[in-house]
Amino acid sequence: MSTPPQPPQPADQPAQHPQPPAQQPAVPSQPTAYPYPSPQSPPPGAFYAQPTLVGQPAVGQPGQPQPGSPYMQAPYGPVPPAPPAGGGTGAGRAVLWAAVGAVVASAAWAAGVFVVGGNGDSADLRGYSAPGNMCSSADYTSFKDEYTENDSSPTRTSLKDPALEESYCSLSLKKPGSTYADAYLTLQLDLHKKTDPGPEFTATWKNYGDSHKGYDVDRVEGIGDEAYLVSHDTTNGSSSGSRYATLAVRDGWVTYMMSYSVYLSSYDKDKDPPTLADVTDWLKTDTKATLRQLRD
Repeated sequence: MSTPPQPPQPADQPAQHPQPPAQQPAVPSQPTAYPYPSPQSPPPGAFYAQPTLVGQPAVGQPGQPQPGSPYMQAPYGPVPPAPPAGGGTGAGRAVLWAAVGAVVASAAWAAGVFVVGGNGDSADLRGYSAPGNMCSSADYTSFKDEYTENDSSPTRTSLKDPALEESYCSLSLKKPGSTYADAYLTLQLDLHKKTDPGPEFTATWKNYGDSHKGYDVDRVEGIGDEAYLVSHDTTNGSSSGSRYATLAVRDGWVTYMMSYSVYLSSYDKDKDPPTLADVTDWLKTDTKATLRQLRD
């Protein structure tokens, strides 16, 4: 933010003609329409007390409030000039100063709204909606050819709050004849309604390999504003180990995550899970389909 113009030094002030001792001051120290500090009147030192905006009054302009006033820099045009020192009735001067205070207070309030971004309506949600049942709203068709058995009791949750809407689903994936889960699929959609998730999303997923050793991170193009594929495979062609893959997407202020995981051991019947290459292709296909559906 640039430094606001400073009040003129005493040497720069125009010569003043002596005034009778009883004469009223030309400019009150802090004109206001309120008899006490109002919600629209920011305290001295507030970050929007001196916004860098066009329309500020020139230094030394008649009617400019005295240094130290929180209204020192009016952001939407100059303050109306002060009434003549010796003219006009007392009632007229009171009405004029009431109008000055109202203008300044309104300008300060408007400046505060401009700087902090208003009431939160600027959230870039791209038309998405968070469903109450993510398990029935998401598309995971690509996995159903491999895992044909339906999960009769998936885990699902949802959250509705003025700051955040969230839908979550966790599914057990089963091959034909399996009693227990052979793999797992989780899906989560978040609508960030008050805060832009972009910087933290990028920091988390772009650098995932730095905080989780052994994981591969790849940027995925063509899905949302940015997307990252995180994967990990410790099977090495054996019947033990695990395979894991997550596709994380940000589209505006909306984030979506789809994760697949499988764990192999001597107790598992499934000795031939899908390859990591197949899984990552399925994640991309089904994520695109799900995001399209959630914008309808």
